[in-house]
Amino acid sequence: MATFPFDIAATEGAARTGVLKTPRGDIRTPAFMPVGTAGTVKALTVDQVKATGADIILGNTYHLMLRPSAERVKRLGGLHRFMRWDGPILTDSGGFQVMSLSGISKVTEEAVTFASHIDGSKHVLTPERSMEIQADLLGSDIVMQLDECVAWPAEEARARQGMELSARWGARSKAAFGERDSQALFGIQQGSTFETLRRESSERLIETGFDGYALGGLAVGEGHEAMCEVLDYAPGLLPADRPRYLMGVGKPIDLVEAVARGVDMFDCVLPTRSGRHGQAWTWDGAMNLKNARFAEDDTPLDEASACPASSGYSKAYLHHLVRSEEILGQVLLSWHNIAFFQTLMATMRTAITEGRFAAFRTEFRSRQRTG
Repeated sequence: MATFPFDIAATEGAARTGVLKTPRGDIRTPAFMPVGTAGTVKALTVDQVKATGADIILGNTYHLMLRPSAERVKRLGGLHRFMRWDGPILTDSGGFQVMSLSGISKVTEEAVTFASHIDGSKHVLTPERSMEIQADLLGSDIVMQLDECVAWPAEEARARQGMELSARWGARSKAAFGERDSQALFGIQQGSTFETLRRESSERLIETGFDGYALGGLAVGEGHEAMCEVLDYAPGLLPADRPRYLMGVGKPIDLVEAVARGVDMFDCVLPTRSGRHGQAWTWDGAMNLKNARFAEDDTPLDEASACPASSGYSKAYLHHLVRSEEILGQVLLSWHNIAFFQTLMATMRTAITEGRFAAFRTEFRSRQRTG
C-alpha cells in the first residue's frame, strides 16, 4: 500500500486530475513543481512561490550535498525549515548530474564517484547514501531513487546498460529507504527511446514496488516530437493508481501534450531560467522582452492574472529593466513565469474536470508561437 493516498477525481482520455495527499499538504495534479536547486527557487521568496499556486517544490540533492552540505541542513532543522517552505518537497537523487557531469564522474555497479564542480573535491554517491541524504538529512517528503540517466542519443545496448543499472539501484534504494509513514519513494523508468527497454524497466520497478513512478531520460536533447512518441506508450506502462512524474519537463506545450498522455507531475528550471534571460511565457507563446518592439508597449504581460508581476508592470518597463540588466527584471519575469505555469496547470485541471480538455489542448496548440 502506498504511503500517500492518490485520488483521481476525473479523466478525459488519458488525461487525469486528482490529489496526492501528503502530511504537509495536498498536491493537486497535474502539478508543476518549481525547482529550488540550492534551497531557493531562484530570484523568488517562498511567499511569492506559494502565492502563484504551487503546492510542492523540488530540491536538488547534488547541489545541497555539496553546499552547504546535507549534514548542515539537518543540523539547521531540515530543508523545510532551512528555506522556510512548509509545503511538500520532492528531492531528485543526483542521477541527472551523473550524466551532465560525465567528464568528471565515474559510474560503477556500487556507486557514482564525481568531483565537485565547486572545489574539485571527491564524492561518492551510492543508492544508500542518496536515501540518507534525501530522507534523513534533508527531510524531503518525496524521495527519488538513485538512477543513471543515459545521455541522448544512445545505442540500444548503452540504454539497456543504464536501464538495468537503474533497476538494480532502484531495488537498493527501496531496501535502504525501508518503510516510512510520512515520506514516499518514487522509482524511475529508464530506457531512452526504446519501447522494449521502457517496458522491461516498468516491470522491474513494479516488482520492487514504489509509492510513485517517474519517467526519466527524456528532455535530454531528443526533441518534442521524439519525446511525445515515447509518451504515447511509456506512462501507460506504469500503475494507473499511482502518480506519474515526467522529470525535467518542460515548455508549456510539452506539459499540455504530456498531460494528454497521462502524466501527473512535472518539474523544470525553464520558468526561472527564462525569466533571468528576459523571456516571458504567455498564452501566445514565448515573448523576448529584449526585443525593441516592446520599448513603448504600455500593456502588461497578462492583465487578467492575479500575479502582480504579470498584471502590474508594462512590457515597456520590463523591456527597460532587461535591457538595463536590472535585477528587478529577473525577479519580475521569473515570478510571472512561475505564475503562468501554475495557472496553466490549474486551467488543465479544470478543463479535465469539466470534460473539455481536448478542446483546450487544440486551442492552446494553435496559439503557441515564439518571438
